[in-house]
Amino acid sequence: MTALRLLLLALGAGLLAVPASAADTSAAAQRARFEAEAGRPGQVQAGQQFFTQRHGAQWSCASCHGQPPTQQGRHARTDKRLAPLAPAFNPESFTQSSKVDKWFKRNCNDVVSRECSAGEKADVLAYLLSLSR
Repeated sequence: MTALRLLLLALGAGLLAVPASAADTSAAAQRARFEAEAGRPGQVQAGQQFFTQRHGAQWSCASCHGQPPTQQGRHARTDKRLAPLAPAFNPESFTQSSKVDKWFKRNCNDVVSRECSAGEKADVLAYLLSLSR
């Protein structure tokens, strides 16, 4: 059996599959995705403002993730520890598309009582990516 054939068989059997939890993207790629959907670039200042405002609801993003979101945060209701949100302080932040979509949907519903627009997501990511060590 040739090496190529063995490789194809191993892939087909899932023996060389990448774990489901492996990174499939980056924060910059997520920002670019939302910018493309919004038809405009993300704006750092708008993202910071969105992140810190309460939008008429009980919480802001900063209520749980801190301001700036460069250190460990705590969920306002459950007190669960949250890893730093800013990618420069947490290399795993925004590296799994399914989690990015899940958490934006859930957290936007908590903060603004609706799903965030692509522009709002691009702005928040622009802000988070602007934070550096």
